[in-house]
Order: sequence, then C-alpha cells, then structure tokens
Amino acid sequence: MKVTLVPKAERELIGSAARYTREATTELGEAFIAEFERSALLLARQPQLGAVWRGNVRRLPLRRFPYTIVYIVDGDSIRVLAVAHQRRKPGFWSGRR
Repeated sequence: MKVTLVPKAERELIGSAARYTREATTELGEAFIAEFERSALLLARQPQLGAVWRGNVRRLPLRRFPYTIVYIVDGDSIRVLAVAHQRRKPGFWSGRR
C-alpha cells in the first residue's frame, strides 16, 4: 500500500522534527522522522494495525515520541490526516480528508 500525507499532516511532521532539532539536537529531529517512516512502512504492510478511533479513522502511536499517526485506509492507499501530539485537542484534524 502507498502512504500519503495530507498537506497539514506533512507540515506537522516537518514542524515537529524541526522543533526537536531546534530545542534538543539534530539527531533527535532525525530520530523523529525515522520513527515516523518506520511506522508508515509498518502501516503499509499492515494497514489495520492502528486502533479504530472515529468511524473509519484509525490511529497508531509512535514509539519513543508522544505523537500519533491519524489515518484512514482508502482503497489501496493509506492517507495520513495528522501527525498529532498526544496532548493536543483530540479531533483537531476532523475536517481533513
């Protein structure tokens, strides 16, 4: 399966990695991206892995980082709706598709 990110989710991913780089180290920012990529590859192989959350929306928490991949399975692809910090208001991404 192919994994794609809606534009806002891509900005969240890049912005969060930049924040880790700026506030901690370059290595931590790179580790955040690597963990997202590892999780996305896992979802590509096992799209039903994430827990059902709202309707057809699923979520998969990242290891080591307080973020969750919010996604839907759409035919033969996975669309990431948000790379959400776990302390952010739940459902802030609900208008995205």
